[in-house]
Amino acid sequence: MKSVLSLPMFIIHLILLFSSFDLVVAAAASSIQPLCHDDESSALLQFKESHILDSSVSDDPNAYPKVKSWNVNGGDCCSWEGVECDQASGYVINLDLSSSRLYGSINSTCSLFRVVHLQRLNLADNHFNQSIIPPEVGAFSGLNYLNLSRSSFSGQIPVEILKLSNLESLDLSGNALQLRNPGLGSLAAMLTHLKLLHLGGVNVSSFVPHSLANFSSLKSLDLEDCGLYGEFPAGIFHLPSLQLLSIQSNLFLTGYLPEFNQSSPLELLFVGNTSFSGNLPYSLGSLKSLNQLDASRCQFSGLVPYSLANLTQLTYLSLAFNNLSSWNLSWLGKLTKLSYLDLVETNLYGNIPSSFQNLTQLSAVRVHRNLLTGRFPSWLGNLTQLTQLLLSKNNMHGPLPESISKLTNLKQIELFSNSFNGTLEFDMFLNMKSLLDLQLSRNDLSVVLNRKVNATFPKLKLLGLGSCNLTEFPNFLRGQDQVSLLFLDGNNIHGKIPKWMLNVSKETLVFLQLDNNFLTGFEEPPAILPWVSLKYLSLSCNNLQGPLPIPPASVAYYDFSNNQLTGEISEMICNLTSILFLDLSNNIISGILPQCLGYLGNSLSVLNLRNNSIGGSIPPTY
Repeated sequence: MKSVLSLPMFIIHLILLFSSFDLVVAAAASSIQPLCHDDESSALLQFKESHILDSSVSDDPNAYPKVKSWNVNGGDCCSWEGVECDQASGYVINLDLSSSRLYGSINSTCSLFRVVHLQRLNLADNHFNQSIIPPEVGAFSGLNYLNLSRSSFSGQIPVEILKLSNLESLDLSGNALQLRNPGLGSLAAMLTHLKLLHLGGVNVSSFVPHSLANFSSLKSLDLEDCGLYGEFPAGIFHLPSLQLLSIQSNLFLTGYLPEFNQSSPLELLFVGNTSFSGNLPYSLGSLKSLNQLDASRCQFSGLVPYSLANLTQLTYLSLAFNNLSSWNLSWLGKLTKLSYLDLVETNLYGNIPSSFQNLTQLSAVRVHRNLLTGRFPSWLGNLTQLTQLLLSKNNMHGPLPESISKLTNLKQIELFSNSFNGTLEFDMFLNMKSLLDLQLSRNDLSVVLNRKVNATFPKLKLLGLGSCNLTEFPNFLRGQDQVSLLFLDGNNIHGKIPKWMLNVSKETLVFLQLDNNFLTGFEEPPAILPWVSLKYLSLSCNNLQGPLPIPPASVAYYDFSNNQLTGEISEMICNLTSILFLDLSNNIISGILPQCLGYLGNSLSVLNLRNNSIGGSIPPTY
């Protein structure tokens, strides 16, 4: 017998069926993000069209134009790169156009200010052509993240920025901005929810408000190079969430490093190039998360705490240029993650310890201007990550080992002003294809040169071979066209300066030191010396004969004293409008003193013409 549903029951089943269908449709609809609003889509496209894409804007290798794919037929703008919308309302809430190679201006009529529901705005690493930040930025009342760093903004930061009371992250660093009205105090009073505040390079020119020490949620504070002065509030070091603190390059900012808590999460601490003073506290060693520490160029004194050996996460350590008590490197071998070490002029003494072999990640060792002794360790050649090795102006001695040639990644090696001795084959540097700076001057070395022209030698910018017992000009210089500073002084180079030497780095040479040799002149005397960028030229204490060579107009320091130059001083010398130092003393120069020398009186600081046979009157300027 078939069961038959009554009419009321049938209607109930029908209602339930349609209700279920409606629920499925509603669920499906809710999973589809609404199209972005036409007015916001139009505003974003207008912003794109008001800027050009310039590949030279950013140095970031990952930079690319995120707006390039935006177009009017591109459908839902919520799907455009760099754009994020609220899933419920369809309004644009996140705009990330960082490193997008945008070039152009921003003003009060900028269409971006019509996208009023933004919660996050990132325009970092673009070029907005020294635009003023428009006061309309205050219209983004829901903004909690604002990053305009490194984007060529300028002028006063508008007071309307204080309206953004929900901001948790504010980064305006790397711009030619000023924070005067409002000042840093006003900003700290109004934006009390900040977790990140980066103003590096902004001209603040004020003291640091003590109220910042109350920002318990602050994780990152960058006030580098802001013109800060007064005493830095010590309480900021104790903020419980602080991971990054950078106040470096504020020369008139005073303060000290307090005792630190073991629970401190500090990872990056930069106080260098300030007027901080006092001792480095032993409790520094309790900052177990510390990754980078820069306390260079301050007024710290006293002992370096050996507790720093506990900072096993350190990759960067700089204590350079402080008046520290004598100390040695014995404990540094525990910092096996260290890649950058800068201890210039810190009263270091003793040998470079063998424990240094543990520091296999080192890329830069800067320990010049100290009291280090001992030999150059042959095992240093195993630290193949090194790009910078600066040991100059110490008391090290002995021969330089062949293992140096294994440091093929070196860009800079400076060993001058030590007591290294023995014979050194110059070709050991041939494998250093990235080498730019090589300084061996003022040791007791005898450098042996390959007489063949070696076109494969790295292109140097600085070469120091002073007092290296050279007897001739290094032939490999024929292939050098980028040298800026060249030291060949204090050698035994005899005879004339070869003609080819005048073609070495004609466009780039700025500093040339050839004094204290046995040079007699030029193989082919030039009317004017050919180095168009030359600032410093010293050929004193040689046996130069003939007329005075005329340098290029760029020269500021010109020393041909203690030679056997003859003839008169040419009036062409008066073209040296940048000259500061001119020494032609102890020669056999004769003739009348050019009266046009008087025109150089505004720039010239030293004029030495003694022990010559020069006549005439002294210009009234002098």
